[in-house]
Amino acid sequence: MGAAGVTGLVEGARARRGRAVRGAAALALAVGLLAAPTAAGAADAATCRTAWGSTDEVALGLGSGAVTGVRAGRHACFDRLVVDVRGEVGGHAVRYVDGVTQDGSGAPVPLRGGAQLVVVVGAPSHDEGFRPTYAPADARELVTTTGMGALRQVAWAGSFEGQTTVGVGVRARTPFRSFVLRDGAGSRVVLDVAHRW
Repeated sequence: MGAAGVTGLVEGARARRGRAVRGAAALALAVGLLAAPTAAGAADAATCRTAWGSTDEVALGLGSGAVTGVRAGRHACFDRLVVDVRGEVGGHAVRYVDGVTQDGSGAPVPLRGGAQLVVVVGAPSHDEGFRPTYAPADARELVTTTGMGALRQVAWAGSFEGQTTVGVGVRARTPFRSFVLRDGAGSRVVLDVAHRW
């Protein structure tokens, strides 16, 4: 084989090696990009401290306040539902149920999702003169749940005998916690529902 032939073989080997190195680099990059969300998701799951349980939480009584609003937001590990109360709330109760019913009538409250929570707040949605302090524009959709990890629907179930009830449709029967926050002017009943176990 002549010098030209050897040079051709060397050049060919270099070209093949270059393509192989570029191909390996591209493969490593693709694998890294595909693996990155999984690794990030695993890290997020590891940092979520949402093993609260799913048993009933009850601390209910009558207060002197009145419900003024319902709102929700998504957090990294859970979705939060807040019921705002002007004045002192008389406690709350939260539990998983087979179906939510309207206060007084007992009519079913249809909810989207794989599981349902009922939230009872120890405050009516009217003042002492029975004037509404909270009248939802759409009783079936109290808050927007688009993009939420756990919440699928929040619906009005009524206000009866000094209590207000809200039905919450969730993705699955995941852990939750509930508590009351108080400040000088009012109270907030807070429900956090974990995105996963």
